[in-house]
Amino acid sequence: MPVDLSQEDLDRIDRVIGARRKIKRGETLYHNGEKFSNLYAIRTGFFKTCITSEDGRDQVTGFQMAGEVIGLDGIVHDHHTCDAIALEDAEICAMPFAQIEDLSREVNSLQHHVHKIMSREIVREHGVMLLLGSMRAEERLAAFLLNLAQRLHARGFSKSELVLRMTREEIGSFLGLKLETISRTFSKFVDDGIVDVKQRHVHILNTQALQEIVNPK
Repeated sequence: MPVDLSQEDLDRIDRVIGARRKIKRGETLYHNGEKFSNLYAIRTGFFKTCITSEDGRDQVTGFQMAGEVIGLDGIVHDHHTCDAIALEDAEICAMPFAQIEDLSREVNSLQHHVHKIMSREIVREHGVMLLLGSMRAEERLAAFLLNLAQRLHARGFSKSELVLRMTREEIGSFLGLKLETISRTFSKFVDDGIVDVKQRHVHILNTQALQEIVNPK
């Protein structure tokens, strides 16, 4: 929430936000086609959003973490366009969108904040399109690791020590790469001294090298 709200406005928002709800690992927060009514603030945990392709495979469309808002996909058509699944035990707060909209008209800083959240999602989607449309495998994985590290660091975590909550197969699905390609690219990064990998623990040893892979001089 915006930091410049008065206590009265914060209390009004607090009355709108629903009770905290725990989501178990593997549980679906909302389904593709489900009626849209809430945005969800992720308090703890990690989620993936995905759609099922015609051949029955899951296509990962994004990963969301604590401190982020999920459910924006439902605003346009009043129904969700993907599934949101917990990658670990998580806790969320439901925010009824209709009430948030009403309150935003009265509290300008809240309206501005909601617009910033939506804008951030648009920018993220645009970034994913560029990622999948023009980058080689090494560039895609490097960009993914840098983005994940930046988002975690913004929430007070280390910018070099990552614990991947998603599988390599899920990363591949998101990046449009096969599992073998993801594994091979991780191995190359390890051989080049760019990262150290122990199962799902990734230690970024050379951030600049990752940045130069994404933006070669």
